[in-house]
Amino acid sequence: MQKATFYHAGCSVCLSAEHQFAAALDPSKFTVEVVNFADAPQRIAEAEKAGVVSVPAFVINGAAFHINFGASMADVKGSK
Repeated sequence: MQKATFYHAGCSVCLSAEHQFAAALDPSKFTVEVVNFADAPQRIAEAEKAGVVSVPAFVINGAAFHINFGASMADVKGSK
């Protein structure tokens, strides 16, 4: 089973992407973890290390996939 981590900042773009994309992944193929930086700001460095430069974004098998530009990681870090 593959792991997909969905990182977001809780904005409307991010929440829409969570509902549209995170829920659309086949649960028989993917374990999806949702990380909202408002609830878990300590995970920001982990996301950046994985290649996330803006949210919402998925990291799947070590590759970052940016869905839509909701906020840059600089914006996310400034909003803590």
